[in-house]
Amino acid sequence: MITHQPYPSDITDAEWEFVLPDICLLPEDAGQRVHNLRDVFDTLRWLVRSGAPWRYLPADFPPWEMGDQQTRRWLAAGCFEAIVHDLRAVLRFAGKREPKPTAVIFDGRTIQSTPESGGRAGYDGYKRRKGSKVHMAVDTLGHLLALHVTPANEQERAQVDTLAKAVQEATGESVELAYVDQGYTSEEAFDAAAHQGIILEVVKLDDAKRGFVLLPRRWVVERSFGWAARFRRLAKDYERLSETLAGLHYVAFSLLMLRKAAPLFEWSS
Repeated sequence: MITHQPYPSDITDAEWEFVLPDICLLPEDAGQRVHNLRDVFDTLRWLVRSGAPWRYLPADFPPWEMGDQQTRRWLAAGCFEAIVHDLRAVLRFAGKREPKPTAVIFDGRTIQSTPESGGRAGYDGYKRRKGSKVHMAVDTLGHLLALHVTPANEQERAQVDTLAKAVQEATGESVELAYVDQGYTSEEAFDAAAHQGIILEVVKLDDAKRGFVLLPRRWVVERSFGWAARFRRLAKDYERLSETLAGLHYVAFSLLMLRKAAPLFEWSS
């Protein structure tokens, strides 16, 4: 029998108390609940970190069917978007920032397709890769604000309206400025952002420089992509639905931000 060894970063009681109100779609002691909700949550955490298919779950987790079904319910209900939203406010307040940001960073990341996702994949000529593109908006601390998935052949500039609208919905229209790279340079992109009350500021690479250059502000979103890529389930696009890929990004960021906020929970208790 294959079993797993708990991660050193298994969720603490304080962290569990923080996320429980957002993921408890039914009362925790509901009569129809067969498996402990915390065990099901740990199942999802293990799967996103390890990248394993549902059917490869170790035997000491709840049945894979239970984990899969409950994850779909959580994603459909937007549970992890709510967790990320709450944690972002907590972390910004702890960092002596206003809970709602006024500046954000937009960018896109192409993820290699797999046989499961190949039917909706596109070819990114710049990256020379077939897959999906994750368009992301983060605040200046790197915390996720909004996310949108398209085929990889879709241009970043074409997604500005969708991202900007989602950002303003998440922040109560507090955002005034978005830092972007040169891929967003177009009149349509600037107009789309302006329609949502956001000014796009293009951070350009000095033509005289060669090799890797740390661009002001822009490096923050690249770091956020790096954080997400450390979750093996997000290393490639293993999902049949783009909505699932987007939802699992929120799961990953909720775990990252939860761990970052852990000392605050311990202090408050």
